[in-house]
Amino acid sequence: MDKDLYDKGMEIRREVLGDAYVDRALARSGPFNDPLQELVTTYCWGWNWSREGLPRRDRSLINLAMIAVLNRGHELKAHIRGALNNGLSREEIREVLLQVGIYGGIPAAVDSFRLANEAFAEIDAEAE
Repeated sequence: MDKDLYDKGMEIRREVLGDAYVDRALARSGPFNDPLQELVTTYCWGWNWSREGLPRRDRSLINLAMIAVLNRGHELKAHIRGALNNGLSREEIREVLLQVGIYGGIPAAVDSFRLANEAFAEIDAEAE
């Protein structure tokens, strides 16, 4: 493992998804999943998200669309939180999910809207 890349990845992961989300993911890890957490932190967050070619906001837009089309609900909710942290508005997230419906299928959009509403409700409850 590249310790510097892992540390950079952990920094970005926490900035985008929030400490509470990352702490929960790490707490649920354990010996079987630890290599996966290492891989995700080092390469998804450390290598990819630290690249200068796209701002985080744009990376969030792309992730939302891809994850919605792939029907990965848990990850979609996490990246909705990240997209808000990266400066996207709820209205912009809605527009991404509408476009998912056109290019990825209405069922993907319907499910993604449901998950987005759940994520927004959780975020709003935390703010109270």
